[in-house]
Amino acid sequence: MPDPTPDPVSIQAEPFDVAAEIARVEAEHGGRAGAVVTFTGLCRDEGGRLKGLELEHYPGMAEAEIGRVVEAARARWPLQAVRVVHRHGLVEPGDGIVLVVTASSHRVAAFEAATFLMDYLKTRAPFWKREHLADGTTGGWVEATEADDAAAERWA
Repeated sequence: MPDPTPDPVSIQAEPFDVAAEIARVEAEHGGRAGAVVTFTGLCRDEGGRLKGLELEHYPGMAEAEIGRVVEAARARWPLQAVRVVHRHGLVEPGDGIVLVVTASSHRVAAFEAATFLMDYLKTRAPFWKREHLADGTTGGWVEATEADDAAAERWA
């Protein structure tokens, strides 16, 4: 049986199991939620250009910072449970990079909280992504886009 009170944030090198993470959230909300929303962010191959993405972070700092934004989401929406799992290391196209699971009494709160968390993760979480190209070379570091920044600004 899943741990009913998991740490809401995990940063790990290994792939995550979406079904197991949803089960952890369901065990935590214990039937109080009316909606569970999940978002899985995947590594793209960018039309065959990428072999993968290398994700770096500062251990401890990244978990604490994401934990703070999880608490901000809990303060803003009536969440019964929340889980954020983020990968680090080399992630290949098709593999999951990030998973956000939110549970609330109503769907709007669950959707909005999940969107808020992803907008934060895309723009302000302490992760750095570097492209590894299909031709065997290492590309540059990936910056947040203007669209990502504009999406995050709506929560200010």
